[in-house]
Amino acid sequence: MKLFMFAASLRQASINKKLIRVIADKARQLGHEVDLAEFSEFELPLYNGDTQDNNGIPAAATAFVKRMQQADGTLIASPEYNFSIPGILKNLIDWVSRISPMPWQDQRILLCSASPALVGGNRGLWATRMPLEACGALVYPDMFSLAAAYDAFMENGQLKDAALQQRLHNTLEKFLLLLQKLAS
Repeated sequence: MKLFMFAASLRQASINKKLIRVIADKARQLGHEVDLAEFSEFELPLYNGDTQDNNGIPAAATAFVKRMQQADGTLIASPEYNFSIPGILKNLIDWVSRISPMPWQDQRILLCSASPALVGGNRGLWATRMPLEACGALVYPDMFSLAAAYDAFMENGQLKDAALQQRLHNTLEKFLLLLQKLAS
């Protein structure tokens, strides 16, 4: 299976980038192909209908769609901004939703988050589900949230806590099993 993954963050030292790299490593260990993107590859102007009318869909949005559609599933590690979705991710969702036919339709997505807060970004993930599901994406019911993330990683980038490692492994395996079932 091929998986498209990215952290919805532009910061180089992002804890969500650390988390998505851990997930990418686990997916590779399970024998899957990974396309790990940097969100900066998809920098877009703020969505504006006039911009779309005058210039069309930006190349970064169509490049994103191409990579997403070449994968069997998409994994997003998203920070929580003020109890909600980061503006850059919402802007990407909005631009992509302007392409016809709807690229989000039937995309299989696993949402994850790393946060210094004690709820691990859960509120932001719930806010992220809404526009994706409204656009027809199949967002996996379980989500992985990593709380107190500034202290959760070892120097080698892996998770310190064995129970968290196992929970992440189980979440990923169950998502992959669903992908396999949907593909058959």
